[in-house]
Order: sequence, then C-alpha cells, then structure tokens
Amino acid sequence: MNATRRTFLKRVGWMAGALGLGPALVRLEAAEPGKRSKRSTPGVPTMVSTWNHGLAANEAGFGALARGGNALDMIEAGARIVEADPTGTSVGIGGRPDRDGHVTLDACIMDHTGRAGSVCFVQGVLHPLSLARRVMQDTPHVMLAGAGAELFAAQCGMERVDLLTEDSRKAWEDWKATSQYKPIINIENHDTIGLLALDGQGRLAGGCTTSGLAYKMHGRVGDSPVIGAGLFVDGAWGGATATGLGEAVLRTVGSFLVVELMRQGASPTEACREAVDRIVDRMPVDDLQVGYLALSPEGEVGAHAIHPGFNYALTTAGGSQLIDASHG
Repeated sequence: MNATRRTFLKRVGWMAGALGLGPALVRLEAAEPGKRSKRSTPGVPTMVSTWNHGLAANEAGFGALARGGNALDMIEAGARIVEADPTGTSVGIGGRPDRDGHVTLDACIMDHTGRAGSVCFVQGVLHPLSLARRVMQDTPHVMLAGAGAELFAAQCGMERVDLLTEDSRKAWEDWKATSQYKPIINIENHDTIGLLALDGQGRLAGGCTTSGLAYKMHGRVGDSPVIGAGLFVDGAWGGATATGLGEAVLRTVGSFLVVELMRQGASPTEACREAVDRIVDRMPVDDLQVGYLALSPEGEVGAHAIHPGFNYALTTAGGSQLIDASHG
C-alpha cells in the first residue's frame, strides 16, 4: 500500500468518525475513492410500496402509467386507492383517530427534480396526497398545515369528508376504556403507505400518506409529511421512504440518509440497513419498528427493518409480488 493510499484511508476513517458514518460506507469509500459518478441508464418501469396495501396501490399506479402518465401520476393514483379504502386503519378514511376522536392526515409527494409538496394535520380531506401535489404545483410553498391546508383544499374544489368510520369510532370508544397508549410493532395502528415509482423515461417520484399513530395526542405530526424524513427523492441517485414509528425516523432524518448513502455508492439494501443501524445504535428498539424502502434510477430495490414483519409490494411489467424485507 503506497503512502497516498494510506493517507486516503486515514482521512476516510477520520471523516467517518466525525460524521458518524457507518462501517459499510467506510468500506465503500475505501474501495473506490473518487470513482462514483451519476449512472445514466434508466431501469424499466417499477413501483414499490410498503405493506400489503401496496399491491393494490401499485396496480393503480401502473394503470396510470398505461394511460400515458408519469412517475408522479403513478404515485398519486396508488395513494388514492389506499386513502379511499375504509377498511384500512392507518391511511385515509377509516384511519384510527387521535385520543380526542379526530382523524388527522399527513401526506407528501416529491419528484425527480426535487420539487415537493406536503400537508399535515389535515382533517376532512379524503385525498391528502393529491392536496400535497397541488401544494407542490400551484403554490410557492412546500408544506401547508391544519386549517390552512384545509382552506386550500376547499379552494381546489375538494369536498369535505367525514373520515371517522363507524369501525374506527367503535375502536376509539373501546380504547378510551383504558386510554393506554402503546404502539404495537407491525400492527396497523401506526403504519403509513410509502410509495416509490420509476417510469419509462427514467423519472423517479415518491409519496407518503397516513393517518399517523392511533390515539396520538391531538396535533401530533409524524415523519410522513416531512421531506427528508418519511420521504426523499433525488432523480440522479434514488428515492427512499420510511414506515413505522415516525419519531425515530424524524430524529435520524432517515429517508434523506438512505438516498445520501446511495449517492455515496451504497446499494439500496446497504443504505436501508445503515439507516436502520443509526436508530438501533441510538435508542431502545424492543418495542419500536422502522422499515426503509429504496429504489434506484436503474430499478434496483432494497429494504431493511429493525424487526421481522415488514414487507413491501414490488411491481414491474412482469407482475407483482409481496416481499419480506431483511431485518436485524
């Protein structure tokens, strides 16, 4: 090993320690110093979405693509299917309310150019991700919250909807008997749907939509509408989305971290694993689940979670499958 190489490796080690970078990234830095470049060959159309409801979402997304849509259209179409399903308990209508009985929704969307739109703490809006897209396209802002977002929805012609179904109301009434707040990992009292799509032109987009933690404090906002936490997309390097306990994702800016690691040379799976390790290293995780899902511009998919049980739907022109993410 020559002196220049030894100096480089020492510098990498020092920088890694200073920045808190994991061993996986250090190995990547040491293996190919200065050799990373933007990869230009796009993959075939691909869509990935978190959890079982991702299968229906991906089908709708590919339907939008077949009608001449792009990656953003795929994301919006997929989200709308899940948001409108009253049998779901963690997204849209039928989502579990907060401890005061209010269903509050969060959503965001982001495209390959870095444009993004987000809404949080929204009530009475059936399709918050569509509203987030309008924020992105029709306003100078990235995020609108609460009453302001609801006013904008009305200005966009979105009718107000009662999101509290009878099933959710009964579940809330039952919960009030004990008022015990205890999220259970991999149970849909806190699992969003995160979606990532790659279209035929190589454009990436992503979205998140959720009703958040069941029986949360009124006003709580999780990671899902926060660009860089619940979702991040960089058209040159990839997109990532998170699911699980939002507070842990917020504290580690998880989705941005995944994409940044991909930019540094990590594969989608390696990047997701490193982002999970950041959480495991910093906080107790016995009763805490977080999973990350990532998609590269070439169509490579990766996912990793703290605990077993996290799965995601993968759809290409060849069909769909539900895949269990790696964990631990």
